[in-house]
Amino acid sequence: MTLLAVYLAVVFGCGLVAKLIRLPPLIGFLAAGFILKAADVEMLGGLDIMSEVGVTLLLFAIGLQLDLRSLIKKEVWLNAGADMAVMTGIGIGFLSLMGVLGAFGPQSLTVLAAIAFVLSFSSTIVAVKILQERGDEQSLYGRIVIGVLVVQDIGAVVLMSISRGEAPSLWALILVVVVPALAWATKYWSRLGHGEMEVLFGLGMAVIPGYLLFTAVGLSGSLGALVMGVVLARHSGAERLSNALFRIKDLLLVGFFVSIGFHGIPTWENVVIGLGLLLLLPMQAFLYWGLLWLLGLRNRTSLLAAFALANYSEFALIIAEIGTEDGWLSEEWLLSLVIAVAGSFVIAGLVNPTSVSGISRLARRLPTRPPDKIHPEDRPIDVGDAEAVVLGMGRVGSAVYRRLTEEYGYNTLGVEHDPNRIRALVPQGFQIIEGDATDCDFWTRVVTGSGVKMIVLAMPAQYANIEALRELQRIGDGGAVVASVALYREDVAELTELGTDVVIHLYAGAGEALADRAVEAVRARDNDDDDRLPPVEGKPDRFDRHMLGTRETRVRDDTRLPDG
Repeated sequence: MTLLAVYLAVVFGCGLVAKLIRLPPLIGFLAAGFILKAADVEMLGGLDIMSEVGVTLLLFAIGLQLDLRSLIKKEVWLNAGADMAVMTGIGIGFLSLMGVLGAFGPQSLTVLAAIAFVLSFSSTIVAVKILQERGDEQSLYGRIVIGVLVVQDIGAVVLMSISRGEAPSLWALILVVVVPALAWATKYWSRLGHGEMEVLFGLGMAVIPGYLLFTAVGLSGSLGALVMGVVLARHSGAERLSNALFRIKDLLLVGFFVSIGFHGIPTWENVVIGLGLLLLLPMQAFLYWGLLWLLGLRNRTSLLAAFALANYSEFALIIAEIGTEDGWLSEEWLLSLVIAVAGSFVIAGLVNPTSVSGISRLARRLPTRPPDKIHPEDRPIDVGDAEAVVLGMGRVGSAVYRRLTEEYGYNTLGVEHDPNRIRALVPQGFQIIEGDATDCDFWTRVVTGSGVKMIVLAMPAQYANIEALRELQRIGDGGAVVASVALYREDVAELTELGTDVVIHLYAGAGEALADRAVEAVRARDNDDDDRLPPVEGKPDRFDRHMLGTRETRVRDDTRLPDG
C-alpha cells in the first residue's frame, strides 16, 4: 500500500503541475515515470498489465465508433499509405545523415529502414485523446485521423510479425467464422442495461475474444480489440458502452504513460539522438497537410488532421522492445526512441490545445480555392431559410429542435458533425446538416445573408460552445439571439461573460421543467375533481404558457427569447 501511495502522489503531482502550466496531464504522467525510475522506486506490480489493458480498451472504444466505410476513402488509405512510404524514405536518409555526423555507430540498412518505418506511424493514444478532449471523433477531420491510425496499426502488426519472423497461425482462419458468430450472438447485448454488467461485458469483449483470441492465433491483441469494437458498433447502445468505459480507459492509460519511464534512464547520447529525431515531425505534419489539401480538403480540416497526426507512435516503443529482445536492435536505440516518442507527445500537447481557434486563424492565412474545387464533404453549407439553428443534435439538441418546430413554429435547422447521428435523425423528420460549430467558415455562412433569428448551442463540450461564441464575436451574430446549455455551474458564468443571451444550467433546467410538469399533473388531476386546486399566486401564467409550449424563456433577468 505504501508503494501505491508513492505512485499516486508522484503521478498526481506531475499531472497537476502539467495542468497548471497549461500542458496536457499526460505529459506529467510521462515525467512521473522517469522520476520514479530515477529515484529507484520499484515498478508497481501489475503496471504493465494495467497499461496493456488501457491500450486495449482505447482501441476497443475506437472500434465502437468506427465506420468501416471511412477506411476505403482515398483521403484515408492514400494519405496513410503515401505518408508511410514517403516518411520512411525521408527517415532513412535522415538517419543515414545522423550516422555520418557521428550521432551513432554504423547500422545496417535494414535496421535504419525499420526505425524509419516505425517513426512514420502516429500515436493512436495521443491522437484519439486529442479528438476526445475536443469531442471531435466523428467530425470530418476526426474520421480521417482515426482511419489513418487504423491503417497504420495494420502496418505495425505486419512489421511486428516480420520482426519476429513469425507469420500468423493457420488457426487465424477460424476468425472468419468466429467474428460473424460473435456479431450474431451479441446482437441483443444492449439489453444488459446500465451499470456494472454493461461495463463487465465491454471489458470481457475487448480482452477475451479481442485481445486473447487474436494473440493466440498470432495476430495483434490490439487489432483484436479494435475488431471487437467494430462488431458491436452497429448495435444500439454502442455509444453508451463507450461512455461507460471512458473513465476506466483513461485511468488505465495513465499506467501506460507512467510505464514508458521504466524503460530506463537515457544517457546524454540517447537524449541527443532522440531530440534529433524530433526534427522529422515538421516534415511529417507538412506532408499530412499537403496530401489532404491536394485531395480537396480545406486548409482548416487539413491542418487539424495534420497537427493531430504529427507525433510518434507508442508502437515504435513496442517494436523497439521486440527488437532488443530478439537481438536485432540495441538497447541504446530503445532509449533514444523513448526520448523521441515522449518528446513528440509533449509537442503534440503544445500544438493541439482543446481550443482550435489558433489553428483556424492559421488556416485563414493559407491559399483558398473555389467551392467547386473542394472535397464534397468539406464544401460550404447553405442554411437556406432557417429561422433557428441548433448546434449539436444529441439528446438536448434534439429536444430543443422539437420544441422550436412543434410548439413555436420556427423553421429550424439542426447541425451535427457526427454522420451516424445524422443518419439516425433524418428518417425521423429532422432537417439536419453536417457541420462543425467551431469552424469559422461555417459561422460566416450561417450569419451572412441568412434570416437566422436564433442560434442554440447544445453541444456537450464546453470548449465547443466557447469556440462557437468567439467566432460569432469575430464576425458578428447578425442580430440573432444566442442561447447555450451549460453542464457545470462555472460554465454558466463563462458563457454569460462572453455575451450569451440565454444560458441554461442543464441540471437546474431539468429540475425546473420537472417541477413545472409535476404542478401541471396535480392541477390536471384536481381539475378532474371539479377544478378544486386554486391558482398558484404569481405563477399561473408562467406554468400555463410553459406547458402549452408558449412560455417566454428567461434569459438572465432582463432578456427573453422571442415568442414563436
